Amino acid sequence: MSRWRPPAPRSAPYITLQGYERLNAELKYLWKEKRPEVTQAVKEAAAQGDRSENAEYIYGKKQLREIDRRIRYLSKRLENINVVDRIPDDRDTVFFGAWVRLEDEQGEQREYRIVGADEIGDAPGYISVDSPLARLMLKKQAGDEIWLKKPDGAEEWFEIVEVSYR
Repeated sequence: MSRWRPPAPRSAPYITLQGYERLNAELKYLWKEKRPEVTQAVKEAAAQGDRSENAEYIYGKKQLREIDRRIRYLSKRLENINVVDRIPDDRDTVFFGAWVRLEDEQGEQREYRIVGADEIGDAPGYISVDSPLARLMLKKQAGDEIWLKKPDGAEEWFEIVEVSYR
């Protein structure tokens, strides 16, 4: 049995202006502050002599690899991403960046913002534009109904109550 896994589908190359600024700030922090700090620590640990049993040196090198991996990812991602920083002309329709209030069958309301894959987790209620729920909501308007089919086969009904852009 092999460990090969098919590559993950590419996420949509869109991001909000706030998400772009956060990723760019993380890249600058890693490159200008964190990496030089860890590099200096590795240099000092290497000066102590035997590197094979030097925990500070080994841990520092591991940290550098992780920082460099993240820097490479952010650099490539920021090059190939489209920043969506304007509100669409049709503000009644769900597009990228919209805040959407949904009501389920029990009358409970939930609010979601459709954002890029790099932004989910930044704030509660952020969902990726690639998620099944977001794909169902795109190009819909208030009053439209959507049916979300779950992986277990069950279906969940929602009505779009409100669409807004803040």
